Amino acid sequence: MNVFKVLCLMVLLGWQLPAMAERIKDVSMVEGVRSNQLVGYGLVVGLPGTGEKQSRFTEQSFKGMLNSFGITLPASLKPKIKNVAAVAVHAELPPFRKPGQTIDITVSSIGSAGSLRGGTLLQTFLKGVDGNVYAIGQGSLIVGGLGAEGLDGSKVVINTPTVGRIPNGATVERAVKSPFMQNDYITFNLNRPDFTTAKRLEKTINDLVGPNSAQALDAASIRVIAPRDASQRVSYLSTLENLEFTPADTAAKIIVNSRTGTIVIGKNVKLQPAAITHGGLTVTIAEQLNVSQPNAFSDGDTVVTQQSIIDIKQDDSRAFVFNPGVSLDDLVRAINEVGAAPGDLMAILEALKEAGAINGQLVVI
Repeated sequence: MNVFKVLCLMVLLGWQLPAMAERIKDVSMVEGVRSNQLVGYGLVVGLPGTGEKQSRFTEQSFKGMLNSFGITLPASLKPKIKNVAAVAVHAELPPFRKPGQTIDITVSSIGSAGSLRGGTLLQTFLKGVDGNVYAIGQGSLIVGGLGAEGLDGSKVVINTPTVGRIPNGATVERAVKSPFMQNDYITFNLNRPDFTTAKRLEKTINDLVGPNSAQALDAASIRVIAPRDASQRVSYLSTLENLEFTPADTAAKIIVNSRTGTIVIGKNVKLQPAAITHGGLTVTIAEQLNVSQPNAFSDGDTVVTQQSIIDIKQDDSRAFVFNPGVSLDDLVRAINEVGAAPGDLMAILEALKEAGAINGQLVVI
């Protein structure tokens, strides 16, 4: 039954229907139109005793926050910070986001805090890779995890209570300059570089706009002449990104995940003539302790003896032959007849690849 489920998963995931028409916006991105990562350091307060235990950098941050409000603590004083947690805040700034608009932020504990549930993030500056502040975050956290600890040290943790989200928790203060209007052309970058797909996209645009309007630079980039006027360029791009064309079939691949036992076989995978036989040898070793007692009124001693039981089981193995040009459907049917488990199937595929019998790429992740 398990083999049947695995093979069904292979068919559902690995079987690819004939290539269908796709919109340009679904298979490519406009060069320069991208998001930017922001990161910051802050404090979460108001925790119900689940904050830091003893952390020097959290104490220093706490004192620095109080100093900014004109409150100076003695250097020898160690404040109680069990209701405070030091956190890292990160966010993604989408393209064309303007000052005054908001973005979601993620808050993660970087100290010994047990949970961020019920906490509030204080004003935190979010910086880009250039060191400039692009957004300011603040607000109450939404935490999906839960943690509880007993006096004896026992602990129960559900999900991750040390990470929370704040929807619309940061306000954009500075916009990122976009190169969208800087050149006389627009460049589309394919999500999956392919020379055939790039050439088909070029032809689709040229058929609409005119000859030599689009030029495929390589397997990933297609450069298109665009108007300089901002309004015209937006309308022009809106028309182009909704054009439909048929991408090329993907390369023949077999993806094997050895950790989960997942195997995905692409449609274009073919096999050369090959004969395969695969059998399983199972060796079981069991250790059993026996107590040996002497007869009554004898001078013998009671001793413990160890007995090893070794059992060897040889599974039935069957052979099958692949003719030239065998496809995915024939491969799945043959393996199903043999009754191979996921681990056996991985071994078969690796052996076929080493023998040069697979016309495709075997990728182990």
